[in-house]
Amino acid sequence: MSGLQVGYAAMLEQFAPSEAVALSAYAEQHGFSGVMAADHFQPWIPQQGQASFVWNVLTAVGERTRGDFGPGVTAPTFRWHPAMVAQASATLAAMYPGRHWLGLGSGEALNEHVVGGYWPEAPERINRMFEALEIISKLFANSIAGKDYKHSGQYFKLESTRLWTMPEVAPEILVATSGPITARRTGRYADGLITVGAPLDKIQGLFDKFAQGAREGGKNPATMPKVLQLHLSWAPTDEEALRNAMVEWPNGGMRFPKADIRSPFEFEQMAKLVRAEDFEGRMVISSDPDEHRAEIQRFADLGFDRIYLHNVGRNQREWIDVFGRDVLPKLKG
Repeated sequence: MSGLQVGYAAMLEQFAPSEAVALSAYAEQHGFSGVMAADHFQPWIPQQGQASFVWNVLTAVGERTRGDFGPGVTAPTFRWHPAMVAQASATLAAMYPGRHWLGLGSGEALNEHVVGGYWPEAPERINRMFEALEIISKLFANSIAGKDYKHSGQYFKLESTRLWTMPEVAPEILVATSGPITARRTGRYADGLITVGAPLDKIQGLFDKFAQGAREGGKNPATMPKVLQLHLSWAPTDEEALRNAMVEWPNGGMRFPKADIRSPFEFEQMAKLVRAEDFEGRMVISSDPDEHRAEIQRFADLGFDRIYLHNVGRNQREWIDVFGRDVLPKLKG
């Protein structure tokens, strides 16, 4: 794969924490480069069945593997004050130098409304995220320099303090990006971007805005990581692959914004409306490893540095075996 890294997406909505850790280690043994773990308080639908605490799981992943790892993504804005996210991330980076990265997003009601606060519209959620990013970045930088930092902004306050446990080098901060305005701000203020599978022309537009923002911030966009989470459904037969998508990951076929939906049981009702054709253009569903390889290669050719794969079925070890043998070695980056 030369410069391209292909990692494993550990979906904590689907697998109990010990199983997710074991699968992460198994994936690394079969050629996957690292682990992206989901930060969910609830699963998307009850069928998925799990939602463990991502920071505990990441610590265990750090012990059981040797590659990179991070949350894909955590929201430092509602359940968490940004200072707590900064402390959690800094501690992981101190324990596992050079391996941990911090993925941030603006949040979804499914996970964030549980603390009972007002759930704002998307522009405010994004503004909150970037203020939180400022706090985390400056806490990292000041703490490494041995200085305190304080903050008084529109959404957050931080009294003068520092992180007393810090690595020598701060974790890279990646921001989840799906629109051009967010992409530009991400390039300016973050270290890299995370996005999900989408039409290539849309992603190229994100890359262009990301690069523009990076240059505005005095950075070289060519050196900044571009990270993709890619959902797929592989099984020994096309029928089984489709069944896995329909039963285990119907949210992948929901063609509408999901950030305001609060309950897995609401998603479950909406899932009854999902049809096989709803996945077209959104997720490859196939028994043919080469079809999946071609899809992954399209994104690698576009310029992604790291791609984390999520096979939506329960057949994780079988899938890891097949992709480790028939897909990863054939990818070019």
